[in-house]
Amino acid sequence: MFVDHIKIHATAGHGGRGCVAFRREKFVPRGGPSGGDGGRGGDIVLVTDANIDNLVDFYYQPNLRAKAGEPGSGKNCYGRAAEDQIYKVPIGTLVYRMPFERISEEPAPRDTSAYVNLETLTDEEVATFQGKKSRPRVDLGELELIADLTEPGQTFILCKGGGGGKGNVHFKSSKNRVPTQFTDGEEGEEGEYYVELRKIADAGLVGYPNAGKSTLLSRISNAHPRIAPYPFTTLTPHIGVVELPPYDRITVADIPGLIEGAHTNVGLGHDFLRHIVRCKLLIFVLDMAGSEGREPIDDLQKLRKELDLYDPMLSERQWIVVANKMDLPEAEEKLAHFRTRYKKLEIFPIGSNTDDGIPQLIKRLGELVLPAPKPF
Repeated sequence: MFVDHIKIHATAGHGGRGCVAFRREKFVPRGGPSGGDGGRGGDIVLVTDANIDNLVDFYYQPNLRAKAGEPGSGKNCYGRAAEDQIYKVPIGTLVYRMPFERISEEPAPRDTSAYVNLETLTDEEVATFQGKKSRPRVDLGELELIADLTEPGQTFILCKGGGGGKGNVHFKSSKNRVPTQFTDGEEGEEGEYYVELRKIADAGLVGYPNAGKSTLLSRISNAHPRIAPYPFTTLTPHIGVVELPPYDRITVADIPGLIEGAHTNVGLGHDFLRHIVRCKLLIFVLDMAGSEGREPIDDLQKLRKELDLYDPMLSERQWIVVANKMDLPEAEEKLAHFRTRYKKLEIFPIGSNTDDGIPQLIKRLGELVLPAPKPF
């Protein structure tokens, strides 16, 4: 299972309660107050881990909780602080704060009018009542971005634990020799959050289903995505590492095939468009032979339109075109027509089952993605 966005609920630990106690020892009458403070509650901490590639752990555990601190005790003994609960997330995780109201612990009175006669409802109302109707997509523009975790080992305190309460030793004075006051521990922070993964890669492969993106990734890198002669073979993003001489490397992401209307969540839609937002370079992989019954020029125009509708900044990103399936009939004729339409565009012809053009493409990717060497 691949999960790259999910809602979670996090509750940090409450602080321990302060203690009311008095010193009672032989030959020490009226020893005075000796109640210790409570321990601090545990934090909810997110830590990036390069060995994790998605958010599936939160699918099975969406409620994150940390333990409360221990209460204080006599003889000025403080309660033990609770350990922080650490949850690992992949690099490229974004955390958004969602509106949240703490629910009262008092049970609500039972409302017998809540029983619904399904026979009196429409089909749409029945689907909504039974929970079968899909929920609306989260609008990230209305949420507050509180963390963008892009570095290995980066930590972020999602919810901070509550401080421990004070024991009665803090309330003694010349007028109050026998204090019985204490304070409860502070409540830990609590909230609901939307966690999203945007894979970090130098370049992203964009194209229609069955255009040859996975095959291209397997040839320019050591990645082994699933390859088959039917659309939507790739269902999750794959990242390959491309080795460049002498010791450089770049990363290329294979985004599952887009179709018209992807910006409105048609097909795989928003499930994977988010993963090209961080790419420095966009590589449009086109079926130049038109083996799927489409024209390469139309494919490019529709793909560019979908990216612009999803995020206008993507249309300003640097991009090139890979003309795939050049070993098939009609590919040369369509490529010549394509070049007349886009005269200044960089186009790299490659074959479906050959390595022709692959070395030139790898070299050019390094020139476009890697920073220019500094002069001595």
